[in-house]
Amino acid sequence: MTYIVNDKCIKCKLMDCVEVCPVDCFYEGENMLVIKPDECIDCGVCEPECPIDAIEPDTNDNTSDWVKHNTKYGALWPNITKKREEDVPQDQEKWRAVKNKLKYFSKTSGKGD
Repeated sequence: MTYIVNDKCIKCKLMDCVEVCPVDCFYEGENMLVIKPDECIDCGVCEPECPIDAIEPDTNDNTSDWVKHNTKYGALWPNITKKREEDVPQDQEKWRAVKNKLKYFSKTSGKGD
């Protein structure tokens, strides 16, 4: 089992999860984070830290595409190990309840640290 980040993170990118990850397996895109599945140790400490429930175990229904998404972008984007308040989108609250946000996904990488 591993954990994945789903489309709820798109345009929210709150980064609370990054601070608690003991193995630094989060990677940063322009408007979302992903977990590199090969690095995740399945500890689960990140899941309750996400206030928008964007992190879930890959054993949940309908997560196989998100495992692929996290694997692909985890290999392309820079690693992030610290929360940076200045990079949390200022309008993130208006995006929290939006459903099916994949159409807003940006393939561009984030800044990293």
